[in-house]
Amino acid sequence: QVQLVESGGGLVQAGGSLRLSCVGSGRTFDPYATAWFRQGPGKERDMVAAIDRSGGSTYYPDSVKGRFTISRDHSKNTVYLQMSSLKPEDTAVYYCALAPKFGLQTIAAMYTTWGQGTQVTVSS
Repeated sequence: QVQLVESGGGLVQAGGSLRLSCVGSGRTFDPYATAWFRQGPGKERDMVAAIDRSGGSTYYPDSVKGRFTISRDHSKNTVYLQMSSLKPEDTAVYYCALAPKFGLQTIAAMYTTWGQGTQVTVSS
């Protein structure tokens, strides 16, 4: 089984920064295309960043472009989400997810393995 575990969430003031980590493990784990999603109170779950298996291609929606950076470290089986200039509207549970593909995946339905999520709260 493949397991994804997120960490790094917490409470931060507006304008601050946080770095989330997603560690993959399991006998059949492969560092495929990975993405970060978030779901705020009363909102749908949205993708906020994606990265391909090699780490050479990334995707960000306009809502976070220039503020969030996704990266990966294969030696640690870890994908990071560096978030800066945080806004109260960034408050959400953040999830990482894995798609069994090598290339960049921007369609949520392609992601089949999910972590449990980590809460990010941005105060004004």
